[in-house]
Amino acid sequence: MRMVLLLVLLGGSGSTLHAGEAQPLAENPATEKRLLAISAELRCLVCQNESLAGSHAELANDLRREIRTLIEDGRSDDEIMEFMVSRYGDFVRYRPPLKGTTLVLWFGPGLLFILGLAGLLRYLRRRDKAITDAPLSAEEHRRAEALLHDNDSRQGRS
Repeated sequence: MRMVLLLVLLGGSGSTLHAGEAQPLAENPATEKRLLAISAELRCLVCQNESLAGSHAELANDLRREIRTLIEDGRSDDEIMEFMVSRYGDFVRYRPPLKGTTLVLWFGPGLLFILGLAGLLRYLRRRDKAITDAPLSAEEHRRAEALLHDNDSRQGRS
């Protein structure tokens, strides 16, 4: 009986804990739809690999609240994007525009890959040139035979 009571108490307290995590929705479904569309195009500044729409970070909640306020103030999607970029830079966009300051964001990973591949190929070619398959000289062959014979006699083989 005590176990059942304990399980009921724990089960009931768990549901109240999850109730606080619900995202506040705008009263207007059109506003909420625009909020989701805009926040899906923005990067969470805390998580950096999640969209603002999918992030549960406190800063993401604040930014969504700010976007919701801008929508309710009558700002267009472009004006909201410009506001976010002016405040946080092009990094906040998942697809930053192609311009001089974002060239590294667009082409940096590919350039690093090409440079790494070129460095690896250069290293492998130098290593191949350093390895020589020259046959043993008569003296080296005689010394190797002597070492093998000496090793066999130490192990009791003849």
